[in-house]
Amino acid sequence: MRVVINRLLSGKAGKPLWFLLSCLPAVWLVFAALSDQLGANPAEALVRSSGDWTLRALCVVLAVTPARTVLGIPALARLRRMAGLFVYFYGLLHLLAYAWFDMGFEVADIAKDIAKRPFILVGFTAFVLLTPLALTSFNRAIKALGGKRWQMLHRVVYAVAGLALLHFFWMRAGKNNFAEVAVYALIVGVLLVLRLQRRLQPALRAYFATAVAGGTGK
Repeated sequence: MRVVINRLLSGKAGKPLWFLLSCLPAVWLVFAALSDQLGANPAEALVRSSGDWTLRALCVVLAVTPARTVLGIPALARLRRMAGLFVYFYGLLHLLAYAWFDMGFEVADIAKDIAKRPFILVGFTAFVLLTPLALTSFNRAIKALGGKRWQMLHRVVYAVAGLALLHFFWMRAGKNNFAEVAVYALIVGVLLVLRLQRRLQPALRAYFATAVAGGTGK
């Protein structure tokens, strides 16, 4: 199965297929809004749904490297940057939905609201941190920054994940709905541990090799 998936993602159809799948939630939200399927409060539904899809897209990005190594699907690596751009896309939709439906695009009121309400400040901070990641998700930017600096910059995604979870927690806390928060926190936590384990593995191997060699020398 993984061989088939790897071949599919490695081929010419891989990126267009990933693009179409990533667009489906946005297409559904537009369709649902136009066909009056978003319930009694469509504006709130759009704001919340776009935020939910931002968090889901972020989980997908964090899952790319663990899935690539654990499941043995190296072709996922070529789709990681596109997946990251879709996190920004859905984050932008979430911000625009809030600015439009909640605040009527009144810039002064938006600024006051961000400063006044911590959960909005946290969400906005996460979006601000995402912006340089989106702007540098291109080959020219990688060449200009250099591989190491580019990788260091894109580790900001860990901070974004923490802020996104905190934003989501505060949003659900108002209605004492913590079940979804716990699920997303568990998913993000596991993915971050897997990524951290992969990053620390070479250092741990070197440490234990040195310790064994030292013990043998004695």
